[in-house]
Amino acid sequence: MNVQAYVVRDEQRPPDNALLQVVQRGLRSQPKRLPSWLFYDERGSALFEEICEQPEYYLTRAEIALLGEHAGDISEVLGPDVRLVEYGSGHAIKTRLLLEHLVTPVAWVPVEISSEPLRLGMERMGQHFPELPIQPLSVDFTRPLRLPVPPRAPRRTVLYFPGSTIGNFDEREAAQLLRKMRGEMGDNGGILVGVDLKKDRATIEAAYNDSAGVTAAFTLNMLVRLNRELGCNFDISAFRHRARYNAMVGRIETHIVSNREQRVRVGRLQVLFREDEAMLVEYSCKYSLEDFAALAAMAGLTVQHVWTDPAGLFSLQHLTRSNAG
Repeated sequence: MNVQAYVVRDEQRPPDNALLQVVQRGLRSQPKRLPSWLFYDERGSALFEEICEQPEYYLTRAEIALLGEHAGDISEVLGPDVRLVEYGSGHAIKTRLLLEHLVTPVAWVPVEISSEPLRLGMERMGQHFPELPIQPLSVDFTRPLRLPVPPRAPRRTVLYFPGSTIGNFDEREAAQLLRKMRGEMGDNGGILVGVDLKKDRATIEAAYNDSAGVTAAFTLNMLVRLNRELGCNFDISAFRHRARYNAMVGRIETHIVSNREQRVRVGRLQVLFREDEAMLVEYSCKYSLEDFAALAAMAGLTVQHVWTDPAGLFSLQHLTRSNAG
């Protein structure tokens, strides 16, 4: 595996005092809310990989089917000598399908907040592409990135954002992130982003409420993490997972719901939860093709190509700078 020397900056979590401030601020909000990045400690990352294997979770299968159908065409559009910078690389299974078709890629730059999935992804990719330079960054991709110096000059830099993670941001946040990516890709660069498409409520809600309960365990693991890292005393059995599709705004809204009235210690703060009080922990926005084109335009980007899986459940979209951007 051709891994260049670099300095690892593991930003999986802020210092304890900053983490405590984030959590206390969210629990003082009305309604209560916590950021979704709290899901991804080591166990949370492993549970998410398990979610992707559940029969109800159509997203990963649809994206893999899409790449199986269109990876060659995508490679032609991106062209040779690409530096591929991947946001939230995880175990990088889908990336392998893309890299198999890219012509003389310059480097793969996986950007992943969780160090263990990053390590595993690098190992797997190194086995498949022993000559590919790998330049990992263990950082939060929502922050400005300092990309490593590539081993040779790329023809263009393409930021690859697989999965449907762009949907975890509300419209304002998503536009800000896309504009940041627009700066990082350079003048002739591109963005290849996974976008989950609007579809019937039953299919969407089943994906976030799997019958095996893996998504529920993933959601509640956030409280396990807060108990461990901040010394909180959440009674995990006194809370439940809830994910519902809000068709008016086109998004899944995931909450942790209190089963009874209770108080929880968070640092020196005593937080009151009412019975059935819901704490927002994640959005997952779904888009029509027109919706996402409008969002891209807000960030100074134009949708140049759209590929969908055979069932039309999921899309991969290629964005470039718009002339007016």
